[in-house]
Amino acid sequence: MSHTVALGEPTVGPEELAAVQRVFDSGWLSGAGPTCREFEGRFAEAVGTAHALATSNCGSALHLGLEVLGVKPGDEVIVGDYTFPATGHSVMWTGARPVFADIRPDIWSADPASVEASITERTVGIIAVDVFGQPADYDELRAIADKHGLFLMEDAACSAGASYKGRPAGSLADVATFSFHGRKGITAGEGGALVTDREDLATHARKLHTYGIAPALSREGSSSLPIPSFDEAGYNYRLSDISAGIMMAQLDRLPGLVARRGQIAAAYEERLLHVEGVTAPVALEDRVHPWQSYVVTLDEGIDRGVVATHLRQNGVQCNFGTYASHVQPVYQFDRSLPVSADLFMRHLAVPMHANLSDADVDRVVEVLTEAVAVAR
Repeated sequence: MSHTVALGEPTVGPEELAAVQRVFDSGWLSGAGPTCREFEGRFAEAVGTAHALATSNCGSALHLGLEVLGVKPGDEVIVGDYTFPATGHSVMWTGARPVFADIRPDIWSADPASVEASITERTVGIIAVDVFGQPADYDELRAIADKHGLFLMEDAACSAGASYKGRPAGSLADVATFSFHGRKGITAGEGGALVTDREDLATHARKLHTYGIAPALSREGSSSLPIPSFDEAGYNYRLSDISAGIMMAQLDRLPGLVARRGQIAAAYEERLLHVEGVTAPVALEDRVHPWQSYVVTLDEGIDRGVVATHLRQNGVQCNFGTYASHVQPVYQFDRSLPVSADLFMRHLAVPMHANLSDADVDRVVEVLTEAVAVAR
């Protein structure tokens, strides 16, 4: 059997190793140091915001964002349902309650009508999720947020390099958060970022992400002995300078990685037109999809487990799409969201990363075609 086609794979090489060496040579390896600050400046510029804060992961960025937006116990935050549970968990970490909204059947982000129908007197904000990287409907969601006096947050975990009506992902809400996990379009293995145009939110988030004091870098070079005091409890949500160095190299790669993933997505779409029982994902013309994942929809009646087993047995990695959050027991959510629940059972992620060859795509589609025939 030929090589296994990986579901996801980072694109890294000598440039990342050289970046790590530069951090080693600097002598500052820990978090929130000079390399982090340099990366934050470059990342803010890339996503079109005034401020960026490098964090340990996207979950910590989500939590910081909700904290500085003032979410407190007893509040409700509406969350697009189709997402890894880090989004809902971050609301719970504040003591608030996530209220899940159903999703569009085509691009799988929060349906604005479902969002508005979910608003109660306890609602304080909305978290829209850019599912697999494609931005949600921010014009409609902003109108709803403004109408009801709510904040709008963008869970852009998968969205580096995406855009919506010409505006980059990250600049589409009051606060946005990114992930640099190993499956993401650009990666340091782990890591994340919070971005915003609001200086007050950025300043407070920077304080909270270092236990509640200014990072040590702000005291570097002082001729006296400044001793910070703690007036609120914060967290250790810093990104190491080693990871920030890797992310500097990854930012250089970002345009090429998004372009290559787009080519692969187009190749998949062309080939899947001829595969009965499989529907390719939709990329809307008014936004740039960065294709963090490539998720197909299987027709009803096709046994997804059989399809997955056949793919894996023939050297093609795969997985389910993501979670219908509202059915997870931790949330004890008492309403049905039929679109999200249905797609949760029929989505299948197939290999997507910038290192795939055209021959890899051909092989994935060939094995998928066989698998669907077996699973009917």
